[in-house]
Order: sequence, then C-alpha cells, then structure tokens
Amino acid sequence: MHKACPLSELAPGEALRLDTTPPIAVFHTEEGELFALDDTCTHQDASLADGWVEDCWVECPLHASRFDLRTGAVDAPPAKLPIRSHAVTVIDGDIMITESKDAPNLPPGLTMASTPTPAPRSTS
Repeated sequence: MHKACPLSELAPGEALRLDTTPPIAVFHTEEGELFALDDTCTHQDASLADGWVEDCWVECPLHASRFDLRTGAVDAPPAKLPIRSHAVTVIDGDIMITESKDAPNLPPGLTMASTPTPAPRSTS
C-alpha cells in the first residue's frame, strides 16, 4: 500500500504522480472522486498526471489517447492497450493506494528497469 498524500492536499480537479515503479497517477475529480492509474500512457512515455481530466476520463497530454479513470480502459487512439487501475481508500485523512497485482502495460521501449526507482523512505 502506498501513501499518496493527505486528502486535504489534493484539491478537486488536481492530480499527482507517485514515484513508484512504475509510477502511479492519483486523480481527485471535480466531483470529489478519487482514482489511481498507472501514470504512463501505453502509447508513448507521457505522464497522465499532466493530462486533461473530464468526467471519468484522462486524456494523454501528448497524443490525446483517453483512459477511463475507473478501469484504465483505452477509448481513443493512438494507444491500444489499457493501463492498470488501483484501489484508492482514505485512511485517517490520507489517500492510500493499493497497487494492482496485474502486470503493467508499458509503452514501446520502456521497461520496468527504465522506470524511475523510488527513493528509500526514512524510518525515523
């Protein structure tokens, strides 16, 4: 389980990127719903946290592929593969992400080894 941030720090209409491997995008919609998807478009290496959100869809900022925030399903080319969706809960005011056990669909040329490695967490 990954702690994203306190709910109070992610305003409706905003998104953030978690430096997990692969990265995860957390979306707080204008309607107040929370969603988490793999952050990388399956067509090309682009952050979906930087994309445009409308209704329950996020549009990739590079080539306008759209992904369903609820399921990760792709709706518009050039992307052809879906992205993973992750369970989101709020525990004691913090947004928590339970990462999917499914294998991620990464864009051509990008591997798990080439995705950013998160920095070690301090135990103090």
